Amino acid sequence: MKDKDRQEKIQEILKKWREGPFAKFQQRGWNEAYTSYREPVKEVYTPLDFSDDKFLEKTGFPGEYPFVRGVYPTMYRGRPWTMRQYAGFASAEESNRRYRYLLDQGQTGLSVAFDLPTQIGLDSDHILADGEVGKVGVPIDSLADMEVLFDQIPLDKVSTSMTINSPAAVLLAMYIALAEKQGVSADKLKGTIQNDILKEYFARGTYIFPPAPSLRLITDIFAFCSKELPNWNTISISGYHIREAGANAVQELAFTLADGIAYVEAALEAGLKIDEFAPRLSFFFNAQMNLLEEVAKFRAARRLWAKIMEEKFGAENPKSKMLRFHTQTAGASLTAQQAQNNIVRVTIQALAAVLGGTQSLHTNSYDEAWALPSEESVRIALRTQQIIAHESGATSTVDPLGGSYYLESLTEDMEKRVEEYLEKIEEMGGMVKAIEKGYVQREIQKNAYEMQKRIEKEEDIVVGVNKFAQEEEPPADLLEVDPQMEKEQIKKLKDVKQNRDEEKVKKSLEQMKKTAEENENLMPAIVEAVKAYATLGEICGVLRSIYGEYQAPTF
Repeated sequence: MKDKDRQEKIQEILKKWREGPFAKFQQRGWNEAYTSYREPVKEVYTPLDFSDDKFLEKTGFPGEYPFVRGVYPTMYRGRPWTMRQYAGFASAEESNRRYRYLLDQGQTGLSVAFDLPTQIGLDSDHILADGEVGKVGVPIDSLADMEVLFDQIPLDKVSTSMTINSPAAVLLAMYIALAEKQGVSADKLKGTIQNDILKEYFARGTYIFPPAPSLRLITDIFAFCSKELPNWNTISISGYHIREAGANAVQELAFTLADGIAYVEAALEAGLKIDEFAPRLSFFFNAQMNLLEEVAKFRAARRLWAKIMEEKFGAENPKSKMLRFHTQTAGASLTAQQAQNNIVRVTIQALAAVLGGTQSLHTNSYDEAWALPSEESVRIALRTQQIIAHESGATSTVDPLGGSYYLESLTEDMEKRVEEYLEKIEEMGGMVKAIEKGYVQREIQKNAYEMQKRIEKEEDIVVGVNKFAQEEEPPADLLEVDPQMEKEQIKKLKDVKQNRDEEKVKKSLEQMKKTAEENENLMPAIVEAVKAYATLGEICGVLRSIYGEYQAPTF
């Protein structure tokens, strides 16, 4: 049967089915269904929605352009994704114990959570750090803290991800200096720094400097690592926090890719060549509750980035076109009510990430709506990944959902809608301009508001919150950070300052300031300052004196 005749036949049978069996059963009860971006979901999908004649052009094979089915030909049949549990709290000593515990439990990569003062470039003894030291991550004031944090952890044997943005250059420099003390050369280091400042301006808020000098620091890292740390991912362009701020799946993907385009353009303007730095770009996405929509999002992301890198930027190296990404399950989906339900939520989200072809994965712990995760809850979160990897069969073949009429149709639909956003942002003058105009912020806020209204009206059900609720006691054995830890951290910082070579610190900071003013690459100077035990606050203070601080506009 010819394709046209086949399509007409399917159309005819589909019409009879809708008017007959479907219409009859629909009268008994029917619920409308929507994507996160409010596109109605059809009752059934057929070859009319996605035809096999698009296979080679739109889908293709794993490990080949446009990489929609995965960036590697063998995917998880070769080896599983990196199981990388995000952790850090109280002190470097406590966090080190948690890292070694997780590695003993089978975790295959480290992921460092820094406390809020560290994220905004403040030392633990700063007045604005009062009450925040060690609360949501580990405090790192100097190389001395980094030495404790990775005690008994050989840096040439682990891959480390660091969720740090505005002061990313300083924390990377500390990691390099620590490796040198361990006898590990920089070219042996593997890992990622988030280093994604643009999303901080509209989705998260841990910025220090204005956009222009922030982008300069990022491109300095690109250039430095392309020569010194060839196995290091120089940026993790993050959609995760965009989604947590209230974006839908299309907005998460569109704004993340728009950030990525801005970073590539900044690097090219700085004189870097596309295939020198693009292979080490990586991404970070959220895995939310709509299983198939999330899988489609990941597949669409790969196809879109491959097209952008080839058609917009002329990349030739296949690795420059591969969108490699880390995934974290959705923190915003965790509920304090009936907290153990979160184990089920995280399992569904983790499965979406695996079916979508993630390169590494963090699974949230069920008690995180109440506190930082306990050892028991973080072990269950890790076991969730291990069960998916070894028992579920989801890893038996590459892209197991590929070819589903619904999934392929959804992948195409999301791609089209993301492209519409990207065109609109380009018309505004790019992502920095769109942020400055408040466009991105308003889009996210509007979606978050509508989403909350649907929950309050019970149009969207959250089990245990607006339906199937019950009276209950809080979870037992929640982790609490001892307030004494802050005093101990400040004392350690004081000891470092008393025992270091002050003249060496002074000279290194002066050299760093000169380098910044002369617009040379800052990374070597920051590494030298870190080796002299200059603190994070001192280094960021020098940069503040040159670049100033960003003040968010009101929209």
